[in-house]
Amino acid sequence: MRSPLRLLPLSLSIAACLPVAAFAADDKPLSWALCPAGDIIPPFEGAPPPAQPGDPAREQQPTIIEGDEQSGTRATPLIQGNVALVRGDQFLGTDSIQMDTEAGTYVAEGNVRYQDTGIRIVADRAEGNQNTDSHTITNIRYQLVDRRGNGGADSIELTGPLGKMHHSTYSTCDPDQRMWELRAQQIDVDSDDGFGVARNAVLRMGKFPVLYVPWFKFPVDDRRQTGLLYPSVSMSGRNGFDYRQPIYLNLAPNYDMTLLPRWMSKRGLLLDTEFRYLYGGGRGTITAAYMPDDDLRDRDRGRFTFKGYHNINRHWQARANIGWVSDERFVEDFSNRLSGISASYLQSTAGVFGVGQYWNAGAMVEHFQLTDYTLSDRNLPYSRLPRVYANWERPLNHWLDAGLWAEAVNFHHTEFAGGSRLDLKPYISARLGGPAWYVTPTLAWRFTGYQLERELADQRGGDTSPTRSLPIASLDAGVYFDRDARIGGENYLHTLEPRIFYLNVPYRDQSALPLFDTRPFTFSWGQLFRDNRYSGADRQTDANQLTLALSSRLIRQADGREKLSASIGQIRYFEDSRVLAPGETPVEKGKSAWVADANYMINDRWNLGASYQWDPKFRREDLASIRARYLWPNDGVVNIGYRYRRNLLEQADFSFLYPINSTWSVVGRYYHSLKDDKLLEAIGGVQWDSCCFAVRALARRYVRNREGDVDNAIQVEFVLKGLGSAGQDTERTLRRAILGYHRDDLYLVPPSNTTPDPDDYDPNLIP
Repeated sequence: MRSPLRLLPLSLSIAACLPVAAFAADDKPLSWALCPAGDIIPPFEGAPPPAQPGDPAREQQPTIIEGDEQSGTRATPLIQGNVALVRGDQFLGTDSIQMDTEAGTYVAEGNVRYQDTGIRIVADRAEGNQNTDSHTITNIRYQLVDRRGNGGADSIELTGPLGKMHHSTYSTCDPDQRMWELRAQQIDVDSDDGFGVARNAVLRMGKFPVLYVPWFKFPVDDRRQTGLLYPSVSMSGRNGFDYRQPIYLNLAPNYDMTLLPRWMSKRGLLLDTEFRYLYGGGRGTITAAYMPDDDLRDRDRGRFTFKGYHNINRHWQARANIGWVSDERFVEDFSNRLSGISASYLQSTAGVFGVGQYWNAGAMVEHFQLTDYTLSDRNLPYSRLPRVYANWERPLNHWLDAGLWAEAVNFHHTEFAGGSRLDLKPYISARLGGPAWYVTPTLAWRFTGYQLERELADQRGGDTSPTRSLPIASLDAGVYFDRDARIGGENYLHTLEPRIFYLNVPYRDQSALPLFDTRPFTFSWGQLFRDNRYSGADRQTDANQLTLALSSRLIRQADGREKLSASIGQIRYFEDSRVLAPGETPVEKGKSAWVADANYMINDRWNLGASYQWDPKFRREDLASIRARYLWPNDGVVNIGYRYRRNLLEQADFSFLYPINSTWSVVGRYYHSLKDDKLLEAIGGVQWDSCCFAVRALARRYVRNREGDVDNAIQVEFVLKGLGSAGQDTERTLRRAILGYHRDDLYLVPPSNTTPDPDDYDPNLIP
């Protein structure tokens, strides 16, 4: 028998009453690999398939009732035996349902079952009034379908958008392995306002209560709500006991704020905050921190940063990245990452930047603040106040390109005299080539002019307006050879790629030119093909040189992966280079160091790599780098590295993630300076994982400043999967220290390594 009826509004209301509906979302990918297979509440027989994109909305579909037997009157029907109500993806099954069509009431009893795309529910009884939209369901067990989670409740009362759940539970653990469970005596939900209130909530770990909250408010949909976020707790030798309690403030749909009070037992209270805004034309973030009195430094301390952009039109954008700290030790004292404490200055920039089909340009200011107390302001770079640049390049025909690099800068320094500089570099380049070869001759003219302050001019010979003008000619050519090869039973594409690069630049006396932002590049593979061995425009090398290079690759044809790649190259100098920066070693006629690089994939688990520079003139190593990686099953990894650069560094690095079994793993890193015989960073820790719960504990010892002072820290993080985590972000520490801690990091190249900074200006790069 079939008759139309509006289906009971169970699904969304019950899901909204779950005490952690808002906390289940997690930015980090969660692994449920250790969870038992199968559903806690299996799909119900006769239930429709989940809703698919493009399906009609539930409200647009009829409700069909089926059952074995119908009795009673037309106004008060009683349907019994395998009762099923279906509307779209919704299903309600029960042993019997009694309805009063005039009063709008119903009573469903016996094996009440409900299912839709997001949830499955079993209950003893459901009753209510559809005219007043009020319902009561008793003795409930539920399982989430669209995400992991299950629990139960004594009863749910629903009245329109308002819901009330009594004695409810939630966990992502299986009922027979309850590692953790969240219980609440009562939860009130208002789905119109998008929030709920839980009363007398208790978080239990196993049988033991670990957290009691008499009252808290939480969102039940995507709308943000003001409230407490998860705290962070750590211990370090520098700060002592360290507790942070984030407080989120939902101020408006397009801006919000997070307050981050932080108490350190050795220092005191630090008040930190983050303000974010968003609008149609841009977005930005402002952070500020203030410590009224640091007990260790005996002074007030603070920090301010702003990062944001505004889209002026489709070609132009205004951007700013501004930072300020109260003192030179602030970064060292309040950052526990090597990358955060190694910088000697804080860079602030603001400007307007544009990009078009054949051009990009910008006008900006740039300022530096010292953040290393072992240095002085004399060590800071020149600030650029302002800097204007423009780059233009377009094809003249199918084989000829023309372009212009241009930059105008005013340099300012608190300790030294400054000045302004104009740098122009027009060029023309031919694109000659075919499928297996290319020849690219380029002819450029570089003009650089200055307007110097008198003090600086007197130091450079007295001319306040020195200039430099010279031609730059280069020729870049290469050939690609390839052949099919079969090695070890597999098919490969074997390539041979010889390349030559000739550079000719006449000598110009540049001793009268200052050094504002220019320094020699570190010799590397990339320098073999540059038209200047200096960064910046204050020096242009003279050159009569030829680079000879050869690369070869073995590419597995089955999947396109490189089995082997190897490159070697050398510059032959036909004349001595006469242009030098202060303290630089002259480049003499003869051969440069050999530059070699190789990577070999032994198999799908072992990978080896090496870089090497050998100077035949002095018969010495200038650089050596060896790296090896082994991938254990179950996402384990071990990295071994050695780095040497003559007169600069010699370091060894060892890191690993070793899975002992499916639940236990150990992590570690040992990073040591062989040159100074000093530890740079040591990490040791254990990880325990289960279906719904994980713990990470780390001990860390690391160098925190240039003087080599060492700090100790202990980091512990508890991860309640599907609910959140408490403690320090150990995952961020491990992901930085152990390459491959997230396996995807081995295959994803950071965007900063592949995309040039639109603010960058380097006229020394060959177009």
